Amino acid sequence: MTRLRFGYFIAPFHRAGINPTLALQRDLELIEHLDALGYDEVWIGEHHSAGSEIISSPEVFIAAAAQRAKRIRFGTGVISLSYHNPLWAADRLMLLDHLTHGRIIGGVGPGSLPTDSAMIGLTPTDTRELLESNLDIMVRLLAGETVTAKTPTHEFFDAQLQLAPYADGGIPLSVAAVASPTGARLAGKHGIGLLSIGATLTEAGFDALAHHWNVAEERAAAFGTTVDRGNWTLVGPFHVAETDAQARADVRYGIQSWFNYFQKVAAFPQMTMPGDKIDEMIDTINDLGAGVIGTPERARAQVQRLWDQSGGFGSMLQMAADWANPAATRRSAELFAEEVMPHFQGQAQPTLNAAARAGQVREGLAQTQIDAITHMTRKYESEKAGG
Repeated sequence: MTRLRFGYFIAPFHRAGINPTLALQRDLELIEHLDALGYDEVWIGEHHSAGSEIISSPEVFIAAAAQRAKRIRFGTGVISLSYHNPLWAADRLMLLDHLTHGRIIGGVGPGSLPTDSAMIGLTPTDTRELLESNLDIMVRLLAGETVTAKTPTHEFFDAQLQLAPYADGGIPLSVAAVASPTGARLAGKHGIGLLSIGATLTEAGFDALAHHWNVAEERAAAFGTTVDRGNWTLVGPFHVAETDAQARADVRYGIQSWFNYFQKVAAFPQMTMPGDKIDEMIDTINDLGAGVIGTPERARAQVQRLWDQSGGFGSMLQMAADWANPAATRRSAELFAEEVMPHFQGQAQPTLNAAARAGQVREGLAQTQIDAITHMTRKYESEKAGG
């Protein structure tokens, strides 16, 4: 199996009414923790309404986080490109590329909350159409082109960026997909990465994964580009504890707020799942394959199932959901890093093999240890007698 990358997708989801300053500080602290644990990536969202997803600028947040976490890569997950002038959005990505010494992945999408787009007079259909035109311009600008063009919302006259990318190869881009083919179409058109958000969160979730990649490959063939499964990123919720019972107890802290947000607040039906009582919510997550609330063994099985169903991908992001309190959330991240990641990154089997080899010869080698002690004891006794 290809070495998988692992990370977190931090929209974030925080219960409305809690201290937002404290919640944001905890997000920053979690990223520091993930960096120390060896996670590869963390992606940060953009939202402007509904009270739970309170990061309005992934670029600003990443600039702060990158000063604390010096190794991990950062993805904008995502810039709602339909809301923005693509020239300035590309320029901000370029600035982040330099501030982070090349640790940026430019994730874009149409924007997920209709309450966001409604405030600037756009419908969800508008945002999906604008994403295509704005992404076309962003791709050209980041490639160093000079752009003269007109979109329904902006006009450009010899527009160009004043900085080159930090490293050869430029800034990798990725486009989000939830249910519609919009993101997968654009990933194929431009030969860029695909970010499948919430593809496990519906009853037909695993079929949606295959559909996403099929669309990307079909469009890539049509436009003469290529797409790479190594640039395909999946997102799904996990909470891991030493036992299933402990995991279920942990998520009683916040899972009800998360379900309530999608059932009654956010006009985002693709993420809505059934469940009225907490135990029912937990069972829904596990039984539908939407995510994992349980042991590391369950988490390993989920990642393997996603791999097998999709045909392979490059990165698995855990959706940060505030299901558990901060201490249990940190412990979940640790357990996942200890017990899940090594099995997909080539680190678990070598130590298991070494232990097995040692076990096979233990009996014989243990006897040589005993023989050595007996020999040296007799030698000492002989020396003492002779002295």
